[in-house]
Amino acid sequence: MKKITAMLLAGAMMLSLAACGGGNGGNAGSNGGNAGGGSNAGGGSSAAAPTDTDKYAGLPKVSLIGADSTGQGAAGQLFGEMVRDKVDAITGGQLTIDYFPNGELGADADLLRQLQSNDIQLVVCQTAPVVSFVPEVAVFDLPMVFAQYDAATIDKVLNGDGAFNQQLGSAFNNAGFQLLGTLQGATYRLTTSNTPLETIDDFSGLLIRTMENQNHMAFWQALKAQPTPMAWNEVFFALQSGNIAAQENAADTCVGANLQEVQKYLACTNHILYANMMTMNKDAWDQLDPAYQEALQQAVSEALAEMGPKLTQIDADNKKTLCEDSGSNNMTLIEYNNDFYAEVLALPAVQDLYKNIDSQIGGLGTTLQNELAG
Repeated sequence: MKKITAMLLAGAMMLSLAACGGGNGGNAGSNGGNAGGGSNAGGGSSAAAPTDTDKYAGLPKVSLIGADSTGQGAAGQLFGEMVRDKVDAITGGQLTIDYFPNGELGADADLLRQLQSNDIQLVVCQTAPVVSFVPEVAVFDLPMVFAQYDAATIDKVLNGDGAFNQQLGSAFNNAGFQLLGTLQGATYRLTTSNTPLETIDDFSGLLIRTMENQNHMAFWQALKAQPTPMAWNEVFFALQSGNIAAQENAADTCVGANLQEVQKYLACTNHILYANMMTMNKDAWDQLDPAYQEALQQAVSEALAEMGPKLTQIDADNKKTLCEDSGSNNMTLIEYNNDFYAEVLALPAVQDLYKNIDSQIGGLGTTLQNELAG
């Protein structure tokens, strides 16, 4: 039923896109500035002054379908809905996004398949599920590669015009996607469990749910844990029944799923950057009028600028909810010093994982590390 709903909506969207075509193919404009001069303002002195939305008034209306499968109130949902609201305001309702959060149209892999076939046009998701569609996104699977950098440094690399972002964007294009932006705030995926994870040895034999990502699984195997891929909507009940003992996710996702009810410890393993990508179907992007492309990119850029600085506070607030504000269900927070991370990175299996990932993605991992280091 989810797929049917998306396909029906996509049909209506494609009829609208066909009406607008691709415009004159002019520059979409990456800066997303104001409409400015308003060439259709009229010649007489009595003509009304153009508004920011006037440049879209003569274009056919277009409606895109967007979706995520994040937890209720998680950063991915907030990001997608903020872009939806902004693009509506920027274009005066001429370009809109019909947005379906929290897995209404399917889990991440299903959403990405629908995105690739243009049944839906926009998806917000974390990096791990994208690897199956864009292998180069495995660069984000390098464990703890971002841990020593602040949010501004990371953002400059991920959303700037350097070699890393250009190469990654080309990889998305080759897979039939358009990468619009990556949201992060130098916050990370954490580990929840029912046993304390204070040393590397404590991970041995840990039955932990992961996403369906071979590199993530290889990392946990390097710690001698037992990773088990599982759909997100099955995790709470699997933890509750004892079929698994742990899972890894960002703090806001843990709160959205009420994992404090079934987990005792929150360990700040900080193994993967908590990043949400907004991706569009490439054909749908190419068919947008350049003015709409500019408006959508402006909406994404503004949402990144507004949300990024808030993520650190969101992370802190959600850790507090899990560990201080849940009464009898309070989790115990476990934090690590730099010696722990150095010990993990020194493991031969982790070093091999770095080399393997970098070789599979044509040295993009080296490019990332060099740009982060400046």
